[in-house]
Amino acid sequence: MGIVKVIEVIATSDKSFDEATRNAVKEAAKSINNIKSVYIKEMKAQVTGDSITSYAVNAKISFEKNA
Repeated sequence: MGIVKVIEVIATSDKSFDEATRNAVKEAAKSINNIKSVYIKEMKAQVTGDSITSYAVNAKISFEKNA
């Protein structure tokens, strides 16, 4: 049985929260294997005038580490 570890990352997108989440997983996967899940702890959007200009997520990514 492996051990599940969790890292916390912040990722952004200029299109959507969904894309920001995908960016978090994609970037984490560059240095972490066996990603099992992503939990969005917080979402934040930057606004200029009356438009959203960027989206950000604070994500917890869990991955299995073999013992």
